[in-house]
Amino acid sequence: MSTVRSDALVLFGVTGDLAHKKIFPALYAMAKHGTLTVPVVGVASSELTDAQLRKRAEAAIREAGPIDDREALRHTVKSLRYVQGNYNDLGTFTKIKKALGKARRPVHYLAIPPVLFPKVIESLGATSLAKDARVIVEKPFGRDLASARSLNRIARSVFPEDAIFRIDHFLAKEAIMNILYLRFANSFLEPIWNRNYVASVQVTLAESFGVEGRGAFYETAGCLRDVIQNHLFQVVALLAMEPPTYRSFGAVHGETADILQAMRPLVPDDVVRGQYAGYRKEPGVAKNSDVETFCALRLFIDSWRWSGVPFYLRSGKALADTAAEVIVQLKAPPQRLFEDSAMVPRDADYFRFRLQPNSAIALAVRVKRTGKEFVGDRKELVLIDERPNEESPYERLLGDAMDGNGALFTREDAVEAAWAVVDPVLEHHHRARPYRRGSWGPKEADALIAADGGWRNPGRTS
Repeated sequence: MSTVRSDALVLFGVTGDLAHKKIFPALYAMAKHGTLTVPVVGVASSELTDAQLRKRAEAAIREAGPIDDREALRHTVKSLRYVQGNYNDLGTFTKIKKALGKARRPVHYLAIPPVLFPKVIESLGATSLAKDARVIVEKPFGRDLASARSLNRIARSVFPEDAIFRIDHFLAKEAIMNILYLRFANSFLEPIWNRNYVASVQVTLAESFGVEGRGAFYETAGCLRDVIQNHLFQVVALLAMEPPTYRSFGAVHGETADILQAMRPLVPDDVVRGQYAGYRKEPGVAKNSDVETFCALRLFIDSWRWSGVPFYLRSGKALADTAAEVIVQLKAPPQRLFEDSAMVPRDADYFRFRLQPNSAIALAVRVKRTGKEFVGDRKELVLIDERPNEESPYERLLGDAMDGNGALFTREDAVEAAWAVVDPVLEHHHRARPYRRGSWGPKEADALIAADGGWRNPGRTS
């Protein structure tokens, strides 16, 4: 893998929502840390001047938070230049080449609708802009297994695999990275991290807000494609992977891909789809839409370590809270020595990984009450891990892609393996069930997990 740093950033979709909310603030953070040292060429179809783009970028950065480094802000906006054009016109790419000037190793960031990925990648190849370059592709990488394979073929026909960076910003969150570190930097987990001691695993990613004007996009995606197939599957892969055989992120990628390939393909009865009340009134949403804004599923990993252990995943919009959490539910003790001893997994110990909005790791255990009787209460031992000045995921991923470091990006085989799991239920599924805004989703999702004690909502310890 080449680790020569890119000498320019080409940002396709520079006038879009992602650039406004995430990428411009990330560029400002890079400038503050001294890592934004290259020109940034923004590309879009809107008629703008360089000055107008810089004004938009400054407004986006100010919206994201207080400005504590005016020199970094000035440097960020000064780095920007603009190219207006149609992505279907090769002349646009000729203008990009001119705007790059002496830069010869650009990284191209495709922050554009996925339907445009193939055309832009092919045009980069046709105009020699792919030579010695890298490409960052935003999720979703394909709409199903067939389209993911097709997009991989197109990308590989233009760029070598180590120059393709399939971005999933969830992987760059500090709390997610800490799952990997916790598992393999400590020895106490390994003896119990298997089917003999783990009863089930729950992963929840909840958002209290709705689609917020992105109804037209959500009609093309839905929760299963937008969140579960990528974000939550990657979390499961880190939780369930085997220890890497050597110290390399290539080894980590191999082990996570193996877990994704071991996941049993879903069937309709494994999946509960929901839609919040009022979604159909959102702009761009069909009046009779069956697109899911909530999805819960039961997943099995057919491996020696995890055989028979159910993994329950759920995510949704307009839920009761905005939070992400993992619960690793341990099995109950084999014998009831005390009157209040746990005899079912719901009352047994568990590990809790709080991923957002704050980071925490907790172990729930039963502790004896003061007195003669052998009765107790379940308490959590909690480690709060707050890092207020940590890199944002997009700052970290932009810097890594420019450095040619693919550690936190997704590999081709992993992308296709994840699509293979959900492919059977993308079109063949039960209808979406209605649920009330501010709830935890449709009641059918509770029935899905009832045999294993029910969901533990984020932040609660019982």
